[in-house]
Amino acid sequence: MADVLSRFNSGKLWDFKGGIHPPEMKDQSNHQPVKTLPLSKDFYIPLKQHSGLAGEVLVKVGDYVLKGQPLTQGGGLRVLPVHAPTSGTIKNIAPYVAAHPSGLDEMAIHLQADGLDQSIERHPIDDFLSLTAEQLIEKIYLAGVAGLGGAVFPTAAKIQSADKKVKLLIINGAECEPYITCDDRLMRECADEIIEGIRILRYILRPEKVVIAIEDNKPQAIKAINMALHGANDIEVRVIPTKYPSGAAKQLIYLLTGMEVPSCSRSSSIGVLMHNVGTAFAIKRAVINDEPLIERVVTLTGDKIQEKGNYLIRLGTPIYYALTHTGYQFDERFPVFAGGPMMGLELPDLNAPVTKIVNCLLAPDHFEYTEPEPEQACIRCSNCSDACPVNLMPQQLYWFARSEDHKKSEEYALKDCIECGICAYVCPSHIPLIQYFRQEKAKIWQIKEKQKKSEEAKTRFEAKQARMEREEQERKARSQRAAEARREELAKTKGEDPVKAALARLKAKKTEAEETTHQKTLTTEKGEVLPDNSDMMALRKARRLARQQNEVKENYIEETTAETQKSAVAAAIARAKAKKLTQTKDTTSTESESTVEKIEENPTALDPQKAALAAAIARAKTKKLAQAKDTATTESESAVEKTEENPTALDPKKAAVAAAIARAKAKKLTQTKDTASTESAVEKTEENLTALDPKKAAVAAAIARAKAKKLAQTQQQSGKSQE
Repeated sequence: MADVLSRFNSGKLWDFKGGIHPPEMKDQSNHQPVKTLPLSKDFYIPLKQHSGLAGEVLVKVGDYVLKGQPLTQGGGLRVLPVHAPTSGTIKNIAPYVAAHPSGLDEMAIHLQADGLDQSIERHPIDDFLSLTAEQLIEKIYLAGVAGLGGAVFPTAAKIQSADKKVKLLIINGAECEPYITCDDRLMRECADEIIEGIRILRYILRPEKVVIAIEDNKPQAIKAINMALHGANDIEVRVIPTKYPSGAAKQLIYLLTGMEVPSCSRSSSIGVLMHNVGTAFAIKRAVINDEPLIERVVTLTGDKIQEKGNYLIRLGTPIYYALTHTGYQFDERFPVFAGGPMMGLELPDLNAPVTKIVNCLLAPDHFEYTEPEPEQACIRCSNCSDACPVNLMPQQLYWFARSEDHKKSEEYALKDCIECGICAYVCPSHIPLIQYFRQEKAKIWQIKEKQKKSEEAKTRFEAKQARMEREEQERKARSQRAAEARREELAKTKGEDPVKAALARLKAKKTEAEETTHQKTLTTEKGEVLPDNSDMMALRKARRLARQQNEVKENYIEETTAETQKSAVAAAIARAKAKKLTQTKDTTSTESESTVEKIEENPTALDPQKAALAAAIARAKTKKLAQAKDTATTESESAVEKTEENPTALDPKKAAVAAAIARAKAKKLTQTKDTASTESAVEKTEENLTALDPKKAAVAAAIARAKAKKLAQTQQQSGKSQE
């Protein structure tokens, strides 16, 4: 660690191998101050704008959001949130075209702006020293700050991983790629804020040295930074020669310290950490202003753009919208690049949005761009290997990539390629080497991912097998301990095995039960042995008798129930008859009175003797009929009352007998009442015949005939109802 600081403190600059000096073309865009691009009506915010995984969506379609409101959240420092670039309504959450070499769509949030640009409530602070390092890292993470130099690695995770390891903090202001001037203009106009962000990083990491490295082709930026330091010596400015790619992390570290970062290692392994000036600016805004990363400075340049310069553009703004507002003249013959001419990518669709990784939009014309020359065979000139800044052999890697010899590609350290594009730039055969290398890297990554998943599955399987073997061993151990316990118990019982003794007792008990239930036999006169089935026959007879008794009992219950119902019906009929007799009596009386009235009108028409006799018979019948009615009614009502008061206590046999007696009485009464009444009336008439008044006798005879006629009709109706 001390060696890094001693080398840096020597003030010497080391020159890395390779590199080129392409035309800078920076004058097109670095003469104008940074401008603000007007807000678009529609924003498309990709869920993942950093090196890592996308966060979980916090909003849904139809929600209204404010500027700076989080749209996603992550589960760790490596999963950065994204924020709303302005206020508006969420219109859709679906795949959308992205600024990616593959041209594939990525999940994005479509935000329709309302034009008000209303922001969430912010809580700025004046002094970051009032917060702990952990609190500052959390604020940087929640603001969604990522490395704006091109790698877009989550800044909070990068800071935390290098905690207590950093001796030298390097702020990269080299900006070595042609055409790009966003960092240059940012250092000129916002030097104070950049210095404030650097001091926040120094407070968190506590390095021994902090240096800002700037290429010598940016004199105004160097001057602005020195003025912002106000003579303070806590941060040093180191000017480096202009050379591409001096802004790459490993090359810049070598320039300042003369030390190489080991392959497959991070710079923190040698005590060095690097951040871009744009990242330092975003850190200051996140901590001091409580402002999330929702915009960045983007260079718009190329001869197809009329108003070249640097613009502060909200993330999620469609690229075609930014180009249109800067006078871009669309021509399908000339592509648009996201990034510089060396490491940038050709945009397959101009509807793709501006993201954290987009630092430049390059739209060249025919003076700056020509169609790629047809690829020719490699002539083994070694120009690519001579210019490679990381000491690789691109001509060999080219053959390995074409033949998909992944093992050889890894042996020749393809993973150390920084994709600077120098090899393709200097190739006389016009071989797009960088494209072959990117494809080979992707294939190797896919293979490793499959191997990783396979190894994880194998590890899970082996863990399961080990667990099963362990459980089997534990079962065997338990069985062995149980056997030892039995042997000890056997020794205590002087050789008698308790298990065998228990089994013997169980067997003896079973044998005894079998002997008890063994089938009996008998011997015939001829000496034949036959089974004795007497017990079985007795059992069958008992079951048969029980079944018969159950049938008799069920029949008795059914008959009793039927008789009870008949008794109730008979009682109801008796009451009905009594009521009918009462009605008949009243009707007869009415008819008699009517007859008397007729007789009184014509009394001479009656025979006195016959009238007297008829009157006597009628009186006898009426009296007898009234007595019979009263008796039948009384008996029927008594029987019904008893039955209604306690229907469950009624004896079925008695009820049946009572019903039969009631029917017999009613029938007998009907048959005998006429004769008895007639005889009684005749006797009384003979005794008192001489004493009758002729007129009264005539009236009585008329009444008697009417009653007799009415009674005959009543009897006839009663007989039909009984039937």
